[in-house]
Amino acid sequence: MTSHSKGVGCKMGIRFGPAGIPLSCKGRTLKDGIEDIHALQLDAMEVQLLRPQREVQEDLDLIRELGEELDVRLTIHAPYYMDLLGDKFYRERSFENIIWAGKIAKKLGSDLVVTHIGMYHNLSHNKALELAVTQVRAIRDRFKKEKLDVRLGLETSGRQKVFGTVDEVLSIVKRVQRTIPVLNIPNIHARTKGELLDKQRFEELFEKVHAVTKEDEYYLHFSGVEHSDGDKIMNTPVKKGDLRFDPLAEMMLDREDTNYTVISESPLLEHDAVYMKLIMDRIVQRRSQKEERQKGKP
Repeated sequence: MTSHSKGVGCKMGIRFGPAGIPLSCKGRTLKDGIEDIHALQLDAMEVQLLRPQREVQEDLDLIRELGEELDVRLTIHAPYYMDLLGDKFYRERSFENIIWAGKIAKKLGSDLVVTHIGMYHNLSHNKALELAVTQVRAIRDRFKKEKLDVRLGLETSGRQKVFGTVDEVLSIVKRVQRTIPVLNIPNIHARTKGELLDKQRFEELFEKVHAVTKEDEYYLHFSGVEHSDGDKIMNTPVKKGDLRFDPLAEMMLDREDTNYTVISESPLLEHDAVYMKLIMDRIVQRRSQKEERQKGKP
């Protein structure tokens, strides 16, 4: 199975790729990164806009065409420091950084900008949610005014002081059109003090998300994770820690007619994107072999 072909007994698409240019990429440009991702038989890349509103020194039309030609899905991550719930200065700066990311997304032919919301500060969780809804709605309206046909992906957070539980993200998605949840699995695992240990837990999570979005498409971040008392300490390689990809892969393959984009945030970046794809391929192969054996029974 290629990463976006049909799984066993289901019509589905699964894409894998790194959060940023592959570490092994010598050129360190988006063009080189896309070519290396394709050579690794991966088919997604989340472009990281780490420096706010710094001009991208590449031909974005060429990057878009290359992504389309090589079938590499390009998505955008807005600058990581976001403070949409802080004082006016930081709210406005964060707002404009997301709009800038939306303009880059349009030039690259991307339909998704991923962002964090920021810390709660001194707000109660309810007041933080209401302010977040107001801010996200304003961003959505500005996207529309600027004719940016881009959805805003709201990423779940991995720290108790940072806005972004699954329920908070879904509350915004329910109230603001053109937004989707970005399920950062290691963040969710850390914030729930290590709940995502088996397939059933993943099934419960995805059923909760589907009940709100009504869509059969999911955008995920994955890596291993070191965590303590409901807070993420750091991302780790997929093979390390108590969060495993195998039960998530099993659950993904069980959900028919569903599409996934899985972005590796591992310190091993593209290596672990390939590793997760390999795990998925092995599960598909085992299921195919099991089906063949059952067909051979009298």
